[in-house]
Amino acid sequence: MQPAYTWPLAADQLPSPPAPLDDAALARAAAGSDGPARSEAYSALYNRYVDRVYAYLRAHTNNREDTADLTQQVFLQALAALPRYQSGSAPFAAWLFRIARNCLAGFHRRVRVTVAWDLLPIECHPFIDDTAPTQVLLAEDQAYLRTLMEPLPLETREMLALRFAAGLSAAEIAAVLGKREGAVKKRLTRAMQTLKERSHAIAR
Repeated sequence: MQPAYTWPLAADQLPSPPAPLDDAALARAAAGSDGPARSEAYSALYNRYVDRVYAYLRAHTNNREDTADLTQQVFLQALAALPRYQSGSAPFAAWLFRIARNCLAGFHRRVRVTVAWDLLPIECHPFIDDTAPTQVLLAEDQAYLRTLMEPLPLETREMLALRFAAGLSAAEIAAVLGKREGAVKKRLTRAMQTLKERSHAIAR
């Protein structure tokens, strides 16, 4: 009987690893009855999204302790709500970040969006002489960011946070905010152009 493979194996003979389950499949498994399969599915979803959720929440909070607490709260609420998640209604990422936004609203009661400096594209960073003291650099960065971001509408700043902190696509942002994808794309494009123009004007 001939062996299934000869050695060395050609590239097209190597068995392919199983494709990772998509979010919807993992959500269905995580919403099932208790057991190892449910735990593994939820852990997979957690590992996929925890860094993005944390980064998004960090852009809206003043310290890491609050961010860590909110991140835990988001995933606990998501776990409890998974049986009600319908994959056809919204992408899992959009559903999860709706929960994150609700947690923020409950935490702040009145959300004041701030986007962390390093979440903005490099073109919007100011030119600062790197020989200046660290404290001066930090103060100038913060003042520059306030000058750059504050004139933007609140919803635009939230779109920027969802795009650059959470890493969501325009379609996912639209699902989170209840907007049309085309409108989100236009708003983001306009916002980035505005930020670049203001950045260049300030740098002069």
